[in-house]
Amino acid sequence: MQARQLNWVFGALADPTRRAILASLRGVGAPVHALARNFKMSRPAVSKHLAVLRGAGLVREQRRGRENVYSLDRDALAVAHAWLGEFWRERLSALRQLAEETE
Repeated sequence: MQARQLNWVFGALADPTRRAILASLRGVGAPVHALARNFKMSRPAVSKHLAVLRGAGLVREQRRGRENVYSLDRDALAVAHAWLGEFWRERLSALRQLAEETE
């Protein structure tokens, strides 16, 4: 994932409403009106959040009849997770080195 795409992912995840929308989509896809029931905001406001999530690659939009159904796209999350994992690997390597030095 390019740095720009990673910036979009973390920018999208920075908003608590968008994180809540992603959590709602963990199990199954849903149309905007179903997602909007979970929030104290209008459907157009939820649609704007979905547009940001879609732009970051975090959700997919699929047309089903007259509705657009949104679902979680785990690929962008996996890449962000891998990027964050680099920090843990560095810390674990430092811990291993320290442990080996004290043996």
